Amino acid sequence: SRKVDSRTIYVGHRPCPTTEALIPPKFCDNRIVSSKYTVWNFLPKNLFEQFRRIANFYFLIIFLVQVIVDTPTSPVTSGLPLFFVITVTAIKQGYEDWLRHKADNEVNKYLVTVLEDGRRARKESEKIKVGDVVEVVEDETFPCDLILLQSSREDETCFVTTASLDGESNHKTHYTVPDTEKNLESLSATIECEQPQPDLYKFVTVFSRCVVFFRSLGPENLLLKGATLKNTQKIYGVAVYSGMETKMALNYQGKSQKRSAVEKSINAFLLVYLCILVSKALVCTTLKYVWQSRPGQDEPWYNQKTQKEKDTNLYLKMFTDFLSFMVLFNFIIPVSMYVTVEMQKFLGSFFISWDKDFFDPEIQEGALVNTSDLNEELGQVEYVFTDKTGTLTQNNMEFIECCIDGFQYKYADSGTELDGFCVTDGPVSMLQQKAGREKEELFLRALCLCHTVQVKEATGQGDGVGDGMIHPADLRGFIASSPDEVALVKGAMKYGFKFLGMESKNMRVMNRNNDVETYELLHVLNFDPVRRRMSVIVRTKSGDTMLFCKGADSSIFPRVRQEEVDRIRMHVERNATEGYRTLCVAYKLLSSEEYDQADTGLREAKLALQDREEKLMAVYNQVETGMSLIGATAVEDRLQEEAAETMEALQGAGMKVWVLTGDKMETAKSTCYACRLFQRSTELLELTVRTLHSWAKSKPVSAFSVPPRSWSSANQDYGFIIDGATLSLVLNSSPDSNSSCYKSLFLQICQNCTTVLCCRMAPLQKAQIVKMVKNSKGSPITLSIGDGANDVSMILEAHVGIGIKGREGRQAVRNSDYAIPKLKHLKKLLLGHGHLYYVRIAHLVQYFFYKNLCFILPQFLYQFFCGYSQQPLYDAAYLTMYNICFTSMPILANSLLEQHICMEVLMDNAALYRDVAKNAMLRWGPFLYWTLLGVYQGLLFFFGVRFLFSNPALQDNGQVFGNWSYGTIVFTVLVFTVTLKLAMDTRHWTWINHFVIWGSLAFYMFFSFFWGGIICNQKRVKQIKIYILSLRFVT
Repeated sequence: SRKVDSRTIYVGHRPCPTTEALIPPKFCDNRIVSSKYTVWNFLPKNLFEQFRRIANFYFLIIFLVQVIVDTPTSPVTSGLPLFFVITVTAIKQGYEDWLRHKADNEVNKYLVTVLEDGRRARKESEKIKVGDVVEVVEDETFPCDLILLQSSREDETCFVTTASLDGESNHKTHYTVPDTEKNLESLSATIECEQPQPDLYKFVTVFSRCVVFFRSLGPENLLLKGATLKNTQKIYGVAVYSGMETKMALNYQGKSQKRSAVEKSINAFLLVYLCILVSKALVCTTLKYVWQSRPGQDEPWYNQKTQKEKDTNLYLKMFTDFLSFMVLFNFIIPVSMYVTVEMQKFLGSFFISWDKDFFDPEIQEGALVNTSDLNEELGQVEYVFTDKTGTLTQNNMEFIECCIDGFQYKYADSGTELDGFCVTDGPVSMLQQKAGREKEELFLRALCLCHTVQVKEATGQGDGVGDGMIHPADLRGFIASSPDEVALVKGAMKYGFKFLGMESKNMRVMNRNNDVETYELLHVLNFDPVRRRMSVIVRTKSGDTMLFCKGADSSIFPRVRQEEVDRIRMHVERNATEGYRTLCVAYKLLSSEEYDQADTGLREAKLALQDREEKLMAVYNQVETGMSLIGATAVEDRLQEEAAETMEALQGAGMKVWVLTGDKMETAKSTCYACRLFQRSTELLELTVRTLHSWAKSKPVSAFSVPPRSWSSANQDYGFIIDGATLSLVLNSSPDSNSSCYKSLFLQICQNCTTVLCCRMAPLQKAQIVKMVKNSKGSPITLSIGDGANDVSMILEAHVGIGIKGREGRQAVRNSDYAIPKLKHLKKLLLGHGHLYYVRIAHLVQYFFYKNLCFILPQFLYQFFCGYSQQPLYDAAYLTMYNICFTSMPILANSLLEQHICMEVLMDNAALYRDVAKNAMLRWGPFLYWTLLGVYQGLLFFFGVRFLFSNPALQDNGQVFGNWSYGTIVFTVLVFTVTLKLAMDTRHWTWINHFVIWGSLAFYMFFSFFWGGIICNQKRVKQIKIYILSLRFVT
């Protein structure tokens, strides 16, 4: 029977003749589903999610109380606003899900070519089944995960780009299944592979052809859904994973819901106002029964109780009255504020997308907003975590120089130096000496052979070799999985050694004498981030077997002789200090016994279905020992445009910048100096494994026990540097007292430094660092910015994640909250847009609580003058439309368009960002100010109008004005006051502000006349008099 942890697939659904009665295995179809709702479950699922919000659930309870209990106001007064909020939110979420459905359909309905019964058939992508043989042509995207069976290229390879998967935009080479027959229509084969799992770089399977032969396959044979075929006319592959079981679908990580600090403040303020509401209801309920306890007040002669009222339980009646007062005063909780905030965030996000300053002509794209819920967080950032390569730098590699056998070589355009070499430095006694010609050529052959670069014949386009190469006529483009590899191959071309490409399994190299050398490629020991090196095993025409290896100095130095290291270490460190990326190159001549042992080990490891990666790693480590160090290379990765100015502005705004990189310490340190994160006056503190152990032997606390006040010296800035190995000791420390002390001391030091540099970082460590700072005391707002797949973890972990549309694909962009084309755009995004968004939404929240307190306080005061009878002061129509129509549009327009300081000033004065930092406008001080203002104006509205009525004017028919007239005057003064208050606070006027402010007042006056005419036609004259009185009071 088949193992649970593997699956058997029959190519073309044709079992081998020897197979017993076939029970077709069941696999999922090829449909991709990223949507959240369907037509059938949208209503119940969306309503359930919306009523999980406390405010919505609260208003639902109030609405049900109004329906069930005899309350003073109609259920419409709370039901209509709630219905409006729920409907608007449902429409927004429904629209977003419809877009997801639309995107899914574009993928699922895409027509693909499938081989069925010997003929090519076109069918929709969603109808592909596991086992189908699929045809894909150049520039098409693979519809599912395929094992490559056949390629149109002579060398049985194909090239793909996986930018949409892992962020790498460079071309990768994939290989067909060896010894597969050309006629796929008659191919009978089975594939035994592991069950679906999300690791993009791991794939273990065995391909068998009716027990005739077995072939082990790996990631190099698997074409992933979402990748694109390049430089290959067409390929045929068999579907092994489909639909939601593809690696792309399994890697889709729904983003955790990020909540902004403003939303947390709203909830805190809401709790205060809920307490005020309950207090008001309790006070009125208590005073009602105190007042009714007086003789004659409970049952006056003109309002006798019915028998049912007399039989009602007193406590039940008190509870019912309490609920009635809660309903009467519930408008103090602004339910419409939530929908206004949602609309403000959604509409406000378009201003980022529309900003022309974010448009990059190079990629013809602007900024992208993936999450509109965090606009205001852009104005609250305290910590910025940035990647180095591709973020601070351009990820555009250029070969600068090399070191061979301890001698430094730098390419010179002038032909004065023999063989194109120019000695620029080296040991003083050997200034004009060079390494032997044999060593030079060995080094250049290593550069030409130790890589996975493929040659693309001349197209005259961007992949061509740059200026300054030896034979400009021989234009060639290179396809590689890493820009470093292309830079090294181009560097070798400058010095006379040209890689001509692969023919079958032979690598062809043209040497300085223009002779073509051929090497048989036996094995490629692929690069991985744990080993930090890659190797190739080749056989020369003379029959010698050689291993060439290149990798990081920390990975190569322990595997070569120490005297060789001493000759080259100085050059490597100097190049790293200058900001160059360095790689060391080594070689090893393998005896026939050593090669046979390595070959056997590699083949056995590749055939293993279980623990294949570990077994391969063991063989790699065994063969990559006892090597000879030849030299090292230096490649430059230039700074991004305006990187230094941007970092300087962020620090001027009070943000602390942390650089998290996988590069070595010296290279990253140099980049930090170039970006002005480290100044020459900055005192650098370095923490390594060696120093950590030496401190641990003494007193770990005393090593760091610097009084906190000494860090805040105005004359001294500190920078902190730590490497990945030390970071592992700090973050993954054991629970004993000394080890746990490291973490708190580490955090204390970091928080007192203006810049922190973390080198040799794994992607998981980046996320750990962000999480540690995010959860530290004070819960500072964090922002992560990166451009590659290795930055996704920290982008998802931070409060705000920024993706750069760089050279390493779009996975960081897809997982980010905001995406920008260049690093320089971060300055305006934070200092400009972020600052304004925060100020706008802070004012919106405070204003909403203020205007609702002004609205409901007169209603509360009115109970003292109506015997606590729960009589509403305002008409039901005014209660319903106050927040929906009369006062909603002016504050929405203000929260979208207001600029208390113009954008140019904000950009020029980074220190202004500090004024709104740490949620300054939504603290308890400003909240208390707005609350007291609401109380003051509410008292003024009620008692001012009461004073106006102290000498009641009679109508023409001799009647006095009644309670509805009184309430209408209070309401009119209220609407005009809160609207004019907003107009006075507006500093940036547009025609939209004028239209909504004066239009809202005009609409209220029109509606009030209209509504008065419907209720009672005879009241029109009375309304005019009320408005005259109202206007007198306002003025």
